[in-house]
Amino acid sequence: MTEQAGSPPSVVSEETAEAAKMSGVERSAIFLLSLGEADAAEVLKHMGPKEVQKVGAMMAQLEDVNRSKVVSVLKYFIEIVRHETGLGMGADGYIRNMLTQALGEDKASGLIDRILLGGNTTGLDTLKWMEPRAVADIIRYEHPQIQAIVVAYLDADQAAEILGYFDAKVRLDIMLRVANLTTVQPAALQELNDILERQFSGSGSTKTTTMGGVKRVADIMNYVEGSIEAPLMESIKQVDEDLCTEIEDLMFVFDNLSDVDDRGIQALMREVSSDVLILALKGANEAVKEKIFKNMSKRAAELLQDDLEAKGPVRLSEVETAQKEILSIARRMADSGEIALGKGGEEMV
Repeated sequence: MTEQAGSPPSVVSEETAEAAKMSGVERSAIFLLSLGEADAAEVLKHMGPKEVQKVGAMMAQLEDVNRSKVVSVLKYFIEIVRHETGLGMGADGYIRNMLTQALGEDKASGLIDRILLGGNTTGLDTLKWMEPRAVADIIRYEHPQIQAIVVAYLDADQAAEILGYFDAKVRLDIMLRVANLTTVQPAALQELNDILERQFSGSGSTKTTTMGGVKRVADIMNYVEGSIEAPLMESIKQVDEDLCTEIEDLMFVFDNLSDVDDRGIQALMREVSSDVLILALKGANEAVKEKIFKNMSKRAAELLQDDLEAKGPVRLSEVETAQKEILSIARRMADSGEIALGKGGEEMV
């Protein structure tokens, strides 16, 4: 969807137009490639596991990055820096305030410590850098409550993949425990960190940590594969029908994109590739299709409709994967405040 890709008008010039058409991940990948291995590694140290994975994957995919692209990206970043108001302020204070406002005090505290104080990741944080299968193997024989704490602590998409490596009975037990989990006392969290840090390095947290709850279950369920999601939700319903209803009400699924406001849809489409969008729309309802077409130029909408018709039958698993990729982008943008998920632009809380 490069013809819709863009960036804030204030940083778009003739020299940066090529970079403005790229996604943020692609620009970042080209920028890091231009730095050289050592400098790029220093930048990556300050990024989270998901960001590293996305940028790293894009760096591996890039081919034929010509000089004009590199120059356009570099000038694009220079223009952004020129428009930043944080430069010249006390760096520590600026970073603390920025991250706290963006993420909230609880989420920002650990990240601030790692960036400003050079703190090591805790045992739990180390799991975020691991493959889901490896995490599942580590917690497989732990107490179910330990498994629930780990699943509740990790990012929702990673937690969903971890659940896929357990059988149906264990998945149900974990999700029910996550739904009933609210806070974890410092002593319990420290003990869990100590267990994990026998294998990893890091420092523990002494704060009471809020995690789990019905909203957390809904977030995880949004990423669970369709073949697992349906039977798991049915099992939860059999145990607690009201809880199942509450989870469903909090889930944001692909069909809900029709409730996102036009500005949000336009911003989302700038981050989605044409191939992924075509696959996702093959299984979308008419309301979602209409919402997408409405927020494209007439020419772009016609081309997309032609591509949809020419695509032919596709596997349901491919459609679900594409839809989940778009939903993942939408949730990331919602978390950063770029768009609002919910009817009429109202956030779902």
